[in-house]
Amino acid sequence: VQLQASGGGLVQPGGSLRLSCEASGFHISNYWMYWHRQAPGKGLEGVSSIDSEDSSTYYADSVKGRFTISRDDAKNTLYLQMNSLKSEDTAVYYCSMDAGGRSRGQGTLVTVSS
Repeated sequence: VQLQASGGGLVQPGGSLRLSCEASGFHISNYWMYWHRQAPGKGLEGVSSIDSEDSSTYYADSVKGRFTISRDDAKNTLYLQMNSLKSEDTAVYYCSMDAGGRSRGQGTLVTVSS
């Protein structure tokens, strides 16, 4: 099982980024999928999740209305569209196939700064 997040970078407050997470070794269509983040000096935080059956989505209050999780089962890829970014969104972002993030692979750094 491998999960590789990409798409991070430096963006100004109010900007947007789209993160991707390419999965290999399993099919994301069979699992709930999750995005987590870890800000400098802080613990791992759950950001969003998407149901394997009906693609229902869930968001942390801190990102609700600004972030959108989606999946492309044909490409075996998970996405996180992030709009109206704030400085407090600065973190390393990871995807995983478990709520605790234990299966997370390499993350991607998002820095929101002017």
